[in-house]
Amino acid sequence: MDHADSETSKPALADLLFGLFLAALAGVVFFATRKLPVGSAGDMGPGYVPQAIAWGTLLFGLFFAGKSFVVPGERILPPCWRPLILIPAAVGVFALLVMSAGLAIASFLSMLLASAASRETRPLEIVIFSL
Repeated sequence: MDHADSETSKPALADLLFGLFLAALAGVVFFATRKLPVGSAGDMGPGYVPQAIAWGTLLFGLFFAGKSFVVPGERILPPCWRPLILIPAAVGVFALLVMSAGLAIASFLSMLLASAASRETRPLEIVIFSL
């Protein structure tokens, strides 16, 4: 088995993870609605629709997980941590400062943080845009 064969025989990690996520989500819904009466299509109980949607979600999850072993996929890129940290921080700064420091200061500081999340912006542009 050469290197090219070993690369194509690996499961598509993105599809596999997505399928597992959907299956886990369906499991959470099944667990949360376990005590609700389901009923039937003619006499639906409060658990009928959530569990019907969970069954559909589980089937999609199994489809994507199965597809990951049949169709080779691309490598998943590592996450960009800068926006994942700075955007929620900007929302938090705004929420914490809007009442005490005022709308102008809270908006300015949150825009500075949110703008810094992109590597393409320059510091002078960030300050001018925020002002």
